[in-house]
Amino acid sequence: MDLGLRGRTALVCSSTKGLGWASARELASAGARVAVHGRDPEAAAAQAAQLPDAVGIGCDLTTEAGAESLAAQALELLGGVDILVLNGPGPAPGRAAGLSAEEVRAALESLVVAQTTLLQRLLPPMRERGWGRVVAISSTSVEAPIPNLALSNMGRPALISLMKTVASEVAAEGVTLNAVLPGRFDTERVREVNRSTAERAGLSADEVLADSLTTVPARRLGEPEELGAAVAFLASERASFITGTALRVDGGAVPVL
Repeated sequence: MDLGLRGRTALVCSSTKGLGWASARELASAGARVAVHGRDPEAAAAQAAQLPDAVGIGCDLTTEAGAESLAAQALELLGGVDILVLNGPGPAPGRAAGLSAEEVRAALESLVVAQTTLLQRLLPPMRERGWGRVVAISSTSVEAPIPNLALSNMGRPALISLMKTVASEVAAEGVTLNAVLPGRFDTERVREVNRSTAERAGLSADEVLADSLTTVPARRLGEPEELGAAVAFLASERASFITGTALRVDGGAVPVL
């Protein structure tokens, strides 16, 4: 299927590894010119060098200032951003009991404030051109909170609610906003959560993984490329009538339609 992305430009946040990198690869293979972002400029440049006609941008995306810097650099290097893939590192695992106000503020800064800053900077040009795509890589915690991920459970639904609101405001202008809700994928983030859960429960990480897969009808972890393909489709010309939607990519784990 031709996704109609040749000549389009895409900024993929936190894309030097994991689900962000898989999304950047899929968009590049569909013909988009991609900006690969990471905290480390050298890592971003190295990953970008593996894609055709891509650029690397290194900056911290956990603050409003970092988001402002990323937006400015992407606009300069790409000459405009047609596709924005919102993504970022999740907060540290932990329970809700005992959370400090500082931990909550830091999580919301990273998961909501920085992402909102990018939207405010990059949406207006999309609206002026009459074409734009925003896809957030979020989590199934938007629909069903995940144990031991209290901060993530708090921040991710807030961003998706904002995107749903904005989607209705700009739909008539050719701009769509959607999200993908990944379940358990073979990424370092899932391994980190498994290690944390294992330590708390007195189990091995392999035991935690095996137990978690009993809740996934597909009985396996997802491959990052499977999530990247969903992102590329939602960012495509083919998905022009899909907006304000959250698509679960979880192997059937969340037990609702």
